[in-house]
Amino acid sequence: MEAMKDKTKIVHAGRDPKSNHGAVNQPVYHASTILYPTYEDLKHPKTRVQYGRRGTPTTFALEDAIMALEGGAGCAIVPSGLNAVTTALLALLSAGDHLLMTDSAYGPTRTFCNTFLKRMGIETTYYDPTIGAGIDALITDRTKVVFVESPGSLTFEMQDIPAIAEVAHARGAKVVLDNTWASPLFFKPFEHGVDVSIQAATKYVVGHADTMLGTITATEECWPLVHAAHGELGLCAGPDDIYLALRGLRTIDVRLKQHMKQGIELATWLGERDEVSHVFHPALPCHPQHDIWKRDFLGASGLFSIVLKPVEEKALAAMLDGLELFGMGYSWGGFESLVVPSNPKRYRTATTWDYPGRLLRFHAGLEDMDDLKADLDEGFKRLRDAG
Repeated sequence: MEAMKDKTKIVHAGRDPKSNHGAVNQPVYHASTILYPTYEDLKHPKTRVQYGRRGTPTTFALEDAIMALEGGAGCAIVPSGLNAVTTALLALLSAGDHLLMTDSAYGPTRTFCNTFLKRMGIETTYYDPTIGAGIDALITDRTKVVFVESPGSLTFEMQDIPAIAEVAHARGAKVVLDNTWASPLFFKPFEHGVDVSIQAATKYVVGHADTMLGTITATEECWPLVHAAHGELGLCAGPDDIYLALRGLRTIDVRLKQHMKQGIELATWLGERDEVSHVFHPALPCHPQHDIWKRDFLGASGLFSIVLKPVEEKALAAMLDGLELFGMGYSWGGFESLVVPSNPKRYRTATTWDYPGRLLRFHAGLEDMDDLKADLDEGFKRLRDAG
């Protein structure tokens, strides 16, 4: 499998038709109790399947497929992307430890740090996502984890992960990455110094806006800690959800490349409009950290943000309420186009957000681009008329 290209791994990893009566897809195993044939087997299990909560062949198929694409020594499947974040942090942190968290992190990740981890006696310091090797100044003897998310949630700052990892490792800290935006197809975390990589598989792995799921992959050193935390927390994703993730994974190459094409075209078109002041898409040359994206990433997804020139709230509502093809809803990564307004200023402590206009986060779906532009063009007309 190592010599195969990603496109081939996507189709074949985690499948074993010979062991499943020739079925192309891995069957769905619904199981809790696993029976052992002898007392000796019960005491010393010889098979991978030992108890339903710890995984069935359906679970292992997805874990193996994710590792084939992303790397790592082990992979754990959890019920959501946020659960992947929280489990990874709980696996690596103890009371009295210090966590460095990017200031552009996913909002619920930040909430977990400010509430649950704080109650556990774990201190979180937020840092400028563009700090690079300068993060050395923030690392203390208690720092055990540096958390990166590149690009950043909502605002899409690109982080110099290799530089951060080099410094963190020299100071004895591990690097945890939220790799949801790029997926394992467009960013290879373990080639850039990451120790634990998490994904909201809800997004591009599933790809159809109908399943909640998360994945955690880790290096050989960190995997025992992640595996233990996964078991001790009693985490178990449902087999039907895992099956949908396996089915979605088989087409991630063609879907993600189309999302990338759609996203770049839509972001470029929006950047040329009079109503828009800024566009934040790492694959565009105008992005402040475009060179990092070009150096480290193999592609881009369909998620990006823009900032509108200042408008009244009623004008923004008129624009968004009348859209026919861009739904307003959280999450992303499905086949459909989405738009969500946000105010990043509420989530910043280490950096500031000084743009006066409203931020809109877009997910470019798989609809015809002319239709998407026409829908937005009508929306901007309503915005202007209401202003």
